[in-house]
Amino acid sequence: MSGTAQGSVWHQPAQVWAVAFACVVAFMGIGLVDPILPAIAGSLEASPVETELLFTSYLLVTGLAMLVTSWVSSRIGAKATLLVGLGLIVVFALLCAMSGSVDAVIGFRAGWGLGNALFISTALATIVGAASGGSGAAIVLYEAALGLGIAVGPLLGGLLGELSWRGPFFGVVALMAIGFIAVLALVRSSDEKREPMPLSAPLRALRRPALAILAVAALFYNIGFFVLLAFSPFPLGFGAMGIGLTFFGWGVALALTSVWVAPALMRRVPRTAIILVTLPLLAVDLILAGLLVASPAALVVCIVVGGLLLGVMNTVLTEAVMEATDLPRSVASSAYSAVRFLGGAMAPPVAAALAHTFNDTVPYLFAALSVLLATFTVLLGRRTLAHIDDAGHGVIEDAEAILVGDAA
Repeated sequence: MSGTAQGSVWHQPAQVWAVAFACVVAFMGIGLVDPILPAIAGSLEASPVETELLFTSYLLVTGLAMLVTSWVSSRIGAKATLLVGLGLIVVFALLCAMSGSVDAVIGFRAGWGLGNALFISTALATIVGAASGGSGAAIVLYEAALGLGIAVGPLLGGLLGELSWRGPFFGVVALMAIGFIAVLALVRSSDEKREPMPLSAPLRALRRPALAILAVAALFYNIGFFVLLAFSPFPLGFGAMGIGLTFFGWGVALALTSVWVAPALMRRVPRTAIILVTLPLLAVDLILAGLLVASPAALVVCIVVGGLLLGVMNTVLTEAVMEATDLPRSVASSAYSAVRFLGGAMAPPVAAALAHTFNDTVPYLFAALSVLLATFTVLLGRRTLAHIDDAGHGVIEDAEAILVGDAA
């Protein structure tokens, strides 16, 4: 067993736990508004399309900001970038909670997206640099934080949303303020000499064929992801707590497969093969969700099964991007994330518009078609992506060994 596997993923310095906690809260923000979308639409007299723009403004700004985050962090340092990102999230979440119109909430969610981009783009690099046990332990810990945040976000949104649609936003303010204080007190500033990144680095990174293929595939894949996440609360017809519990199950399923199943699969199966099997399965799940949309129970099952498949895809795509080029990981991640978040930004309002024009089945068929386009993108570029199937197995084996050792 390698040195990476010898340390426990759970035995980490305080600064790693501070960033990991803030990661959980940051990822909670993705699904937090899910349970309160119908409540916001009713309270603020907004149409479903207007309400879905809460996701669009957040994801669009997050994606575009990803293009400059490596430029910012290379100049002011990782800790300062984390604190600026967390501070912006606190401010704009508070403004969302105090808003009186849907247009104001949409605008403030955009500011929230800027803070989220600065924080998320820097958090993984910070954890990798500070974690004991090497990069394998860091990746497992980061994926665990992601999974926990995505799972808890809808549940917290449902609990607080039963009191008021403003409740989840106030909840984020409180938790992110704690995260800000923890990072400020516990994360050490790096003594390493910073090398400023050129502003054009992420855009130039997209000229690399392997990275470009994965980014385009992720754009179409994220359309499917966010149709399932952001549109489904409306046809479900549940209250805030019912929607929260549904997507808590979805998040738990996503967390389990992203942290446990995906690493085990990557140890045994080429990454491109996993992608080319999982994406069609996700398309089938979306088609079934569309056909069975009139049955809340059937739709809940499709949502949770979708979470299982999305967890596998998230981890495999992230690992593939990290191995796709010899570029610094922060640059590759920024370029890839900018493109994929654009897919997520367009999906919710398009889904709502399709449902308004046709019926609730059509958005899921649109999502399934997008996922199949992602499949064909990877299939056509499989020769270009061949090298990612052989790279990085040591990290995956180490990560799996850490998990097995901790479970024992």
